[in-house]
Amino acid sequence: MSERTYADLISDCVHCGFCLPACPTYRSWGVEMDSPRGRIDLMKGVEEHAIPLSDTVRAHFDRCLGCMACATACPSGVRYDLLIESTRAKVETQTRRSFFDRIFRDFVFSIFPYPGRLAALRVPLQLYVRSGMQTLVRRSGLLSLLPARLQQLADLAPPATASEDLPAHVDARGTKRMHLGLVAGCVQRVFFPNVNAATLRVLSAEGCDVDIPEGQGCCGALSLHSGREEEAKRFARALIDRFDREPYDAIVINAAGCGSAMKGYGELFAGEPEYREKAARFASRVRDVNELVAGLEPQAPRGRIDARVAYHDACHLAHAQRIRAEPRRLLQQIPGLELCEIPDGDQCCGSAGTYNLFEPESAREIGDRKADNVLKTQTRLIASANPGCTLQIQSRLRARGESIESMHPIELLDRSIQAGV
Repeated sequence: MSERTYADLISDCVHCGFCLPACPTYRSWGVEMDSPRGRIDLMKGVEEHAIPLSDTVRAHFDRCLGCMACATACPSGVRYDLLIESTRAKVETQTRRSFFDRIFRDFVFSIFPYPGRLAALRVPLQLYVRSGMQTLVRRSGLLSLLPARLQQLADLAPPATASEDLPAHVDARGTKRMHLGLVAGCVQRVFFPNVNAATLRVLSAEGCDVDIPEGQGCCGALSLHSGREEEAKRFARALIDRFDREPYDAIVINAAGCGSAMKGYGELFAGEPEYREKAARFASRVRDVNELVAGLEPQAPRGRIDARVAYHDACHLAHAQRIRAEPRRLLQQIPGLELCEIPDGDQCCGSAGTYNLFEPESAREIGDRKADNVLKTQTRLIASANPGCTLQIQSRLRARGESIESMHPIELLDRSIQAGV
């Protein structure tokens, strides 16, 4: 939380309504209390003890994606990110969820922030996908017999990929320009190892020494965005300590949601003297890989890729970190590549960290809008800088019988650099 009080942050909202058309849930249902402005009114009512933090009120907070599109639209600079995170922390400590809700949430947070546990699931998941069982189960209609949340878990099963062990260090090729530390991520590391591998090759080709500190765990993003603040801080402290041992020029991350959380560590630990300075120092060095590479004068030759690519703005990159031009600039450096925009591209895909697991019906509605707009581009390749977005968009495309390849922008740049050697 920032040094300003919760009540101060609430008072910044002037109820102008610019956030309404930007909010995916307001667009879905047209309900004021499911808009940022309406949720801030609820926050104010609860804070002033005018209304109770009831199950109904909690549901409106739960239905927020935390996509931060409202922050981009807001002319008053309302820090909705801090407000929704603080509100969700209150919800988790001051209310009691149903038995099955608690069980499901505890299950999710016992698996997803732990790369080792995720890795243990890789073999059965790969068997499920490669054997054709995933396709068979979908076509059989058996999934419809399961609760919506379990349906969503099955539907989001990631692609079958071979694991890749990350080295402890990669040397710069050519003239050394920077010394970097790479955060390997959780879902990214286990289910999209090709993205980390491509990241290391590109950074090396652009003159960067890269360390991948051993023993690093979760950054805490999923926990933070779900109101599990103490859990998030525990993960964050461990990561900060792991990277604080070296004076890196920058700390690189290739997952948008993780980068957004890590850049906020200074505010997260503002009230803790022991970690305040370390957290702020860590946060000041965090760079999304698109942001970092786009800021370097290209050193490695780019080879030609003849392809038409639709770029998807991950919310925690475009809205939370305000990184929009940089990934486009990297893709535009690739000879032969045609970049096209997805209609209504500022709207969320419905992933939003764990949102698509906890609010599957809403996530599907929002994801269907995104899938429809992706199909309008008539491309066969999507570039997305967040693993959750990739899984969500692929899920909604499969529901339409469509198959469109997805790649991280850094993977396309890596392919271009390798073609240019």
